Amino acid sequence: MSFFSWENLWSNYISLVRLWDLIDIILVAFLVYQVFLILRGTRAFQIFLGLILLAAFYWLADRFEIRTVRAILSSIFDNWILILILLFHPEIRRALSQFGKTSWFASKDSGAVNQTMEELVKSCVSLANKKIGALIVIERDADISDFIEAGHPVDSDLSKELLISIFLPVSPLHDGAVLIRKGRIDRAGCLLPLSLNPLISKTLGTRHRAALGVTEETDAICLVVSEENGSVSVANAGKITHDLDAAQLRNYLAGAMR
Repeated sequence: MSFFSWENLWSNYISLVRLWDLIDIILVAFLVYQVFLILRGTRAFQIFLGLILLAAFYWLADRFEIRTVRAILSSIFDNWILILILLFHPEIRRALSQFGKTSWFASKDSGAVNQTMEELVKSCVSLANKKIGALIVIERDADISDFIEAGHPVDSDLSKELLISIFLPVSPLHDGAVLIRKGRIDRAGCLLPLSLNPLISKTLGTRHRAALGVTEETDAICLVVSEENGSVSVANAGKITHDLDAAQLRNYLAGAMR
């Protein structure tokens, strides 16, 4: 006489999988996904992959009793909290600064956001056609006041005419960056932190390095107009996209701002 039945098997399986186990799995998956979103597209993502590779080596060394390798990797992972803080402190700071905040773009109506984007696109295209260098920082969720220096208060509506006048070579503020905050020109003549990433191309000038530097430390977007060749670039999350035309720049900003 067989005691096997699909009903008994299913009930035993359900009893093993508790509701809290499912919640635990979902929460861990959500946290891992959020970490991936924070690190995606940044240099920290490569470090994250390297740590995963080291963890795999550690597992293999422990599994096959490769004692020297296991001892070396064990000494590293024994201080994993300190290592994570040292390696990912910009990303951790960025994540904490965004926690609980809502982007101002979401609170604005679509017409205001489109107006902001159009003024930025027209300004960059006009500056590029004249080969006038420019550096425009767009603040998003995180307050970037701690990462910029100097700067003269402007607090004016965003307009192409005003941006162009700021970056004209005769303007005393043309060498610095303009900060766009909540759809307005907040400050001009700002100094930004330069990127120290050794992998950056040697052909990039100070403006591009400053754009990369501020986006490595914050969630801001930075627009760069080159005075050498009149090209428009966008820096975001420590990565830069070169040679954008008006349509490409508009699409990029639409995706990033929303």
